[in-house]
Amino acid sequence: MTDTLPWQLRDYNTYLETVRNAAQADEEHILIAPFVEPTSLSEGVLVGAVVSVKATFDVQGYATTAGTKLLGQVPAEQDADAVARLKAAGASILGHTNMTELAYSGVGLNPHYGTPRNPLNAERIPGGSTSGGAVSVAMGLADIALGTDTGGSLRIPAAFCGLVGFKPTQQSVPRKGCAPLSDSLDSVGPIAEDVATCRLAWQVLSDSQNTDINVQAMTLIVPENFGVDQLDDSIKHGFESVIAQIKANGFNVEQMSIDAFEDYKQLPVWQFSAIESRRHYGQLLDLESEQLDPRVRKRIARGASVSDQEFADTCWRRQQLISQFRKQFDNTVFLLPTVACRAPKFSDFAMDEDFDRINLLCLRNTTFANVIDGCSISLPFSYQDEPMGLLLTAMNGQDTALLALAEQIESVLRR
Repeated sequence: MTDTLPWQLRDYNTYLETVRNAAQADEEHILIAPFVEPTSLSEGVLVGAVVSVKATFDVQGYATTAGTKLLGQVPAEQDADAVARLKAAGASILGHTNMTELAYSGVGLNPHYGTPRNPLNAERIPGGSTSGGAVSVAMGLADIALGTDTGGSLRIPAAFCGLVGFKPTQQSVPRKGCAPLSDSLDSVGPIAEDVATCRLAWQVLSDSQNTDINVQAMTLIVPENFGVDQLDDSIKHGFESVIAQIKANGFNVEQMSIDAFEDYKQLPVWQFSAIESRRHYGQLLDLESEQLDPRVRKRIARGASVSDQEFADTCWRRQQLISQFRKQFDNTVFLLPTVACRAPKFSDFAMDEDFDRINLLCLRNTTFANVIDGCSISLPFSYQDEPMGLLLTAMNGQDTALLALAEQIESVLRR
């Protein structure tokens, strides 16, 4: 890991004042609640770092809105476990960042609080659901964004905004104090400018130590029958270029069709968020309220059409898939484009049918890691001046090895 990270070299007090002024001005809809809590600690691995917090996490003294107008009437009594660990490591906390309402989409649109514009192209969406988090890092207001990932909500905005997004193994980071979308699929993780910072953040969040890993033992595979079709031409050529670059730098990358992906494609993945969000939020708010984003309301309503037995069957099939992939690909890292398309323009979402199609396409490749209970990271690269992401996905518990490999590949992509 890098000995000294960029944020450790700057004048902390000057930077914090800049952040405070920008948070109060916030004309880009980055923050739902523009507060700044400087650290009082002089020691800790995150002293000097500013961390933005997705509005789905409890921060003591502030309302947790989860991006909706129907929650957050009472300030949180204590920090979410993830927030508490970041503070204990010396991080300063920046605001509650904007997000898709209830974290229910991969594009990041929010009709209640506005949608942050992509810092790389103001006509394009930032990606979601951790939209404000990614933009806070891309604009230099935060060093780390704390977010959630149910089907790509860290990695999609990271890819669209030229950043690194890391979805850890679900059980490695506590979710207490974080409003859920899907208890089955939700993970808590960071977005940052580089792998080293994501690694450090994850070590704090998971309370784990850095260990040496034999990256050479991992097999790199591009699955020919999943995630590489329906690509924008620029994404297709950019991905091919990156794979060639990786191979040219000594990495052995295999390309093959994998039967297990055919089984995966038959799983009704949408049921997890639709049903589990309905079960959770149905007790807290009116799911028929016109104050809900109509597109969020529609997806939650879809869960009512699934019987308990049907969902139990889906959960069983998921567990079978998890076992199948772990048995066959325990030391494997799958390589894919993070998102099949370039960051869409805001104007692309005029019709609901367009929203549904684009949202599903954005989520397609990233959701795989959540369903198989794995870990996954998106690395930024550019092709013909278009920001893109390279997605690396490994099995459950391979976080340390995946991060080590990602850091090696990152060094290749930045040459």
